[in-house]
Amino acid sequence: MIEHVSVITLIVHDQYEALRFYTEKLGLEKRMDIPYGEHGRWITIAPRGDQSLQIVLQGIDWFEGEERARKEAQVGQNPTLVFAVDNCQQTYEELLGRGLEFTQPPTNSGWGIQATTKDLYGNTLVLAEYPKHQQ
Repeated sequence: MIEHVSVITLIVHDQYEALRFYTEKLGLEKRMDIPYGEHGRWITIAPRGDQSLQIVLQGIDWFEGEERARKEAQVGQNPTLVFAVDNCQQTYEELLGRGLEFTQPPTNSGWGIQATTKDLYGNTLVLAEYPKHQQ
C-alpha cells in the first residue's frame, strides 16, 4: 500500500546554483549532499522541519548523449511546486526582500490565498495559505 510521496525530482542545469537559490532565496534547507554516480551528487532540499517530502536537485550532468539533451530540454518545464505557508502575505514580503520577483502577489483565490513566483530556471512556484479548516 502506498503511504505517501517521499521524493520528487527537479531537473536543473547546475545543482549548486539551484541549491543556492532554494536555500538562500526561498529559505529551504539542504537535507542530503552525497556522491551519486560518476558525475553527480544526490542533493535534496525541503522546507525546514518537513520530514514528509524531499526535492532532489537532479543535474543534467548525471546524463550523457541523447538522454542529456532530453533532460536539458526539461529544465524550467518541471511541474508547479506548491508550498503551504502559514501567512502568504508575510512570506511574500520576506521573499521579496530576498530578491524574488512575483508574477502574482498574494491573492484570495476562493479556496485560500496564493502568490506565484518563478525559480531561477522558470519553474512556477506557488505559495499557498489554506484556510485553517482545510489543513
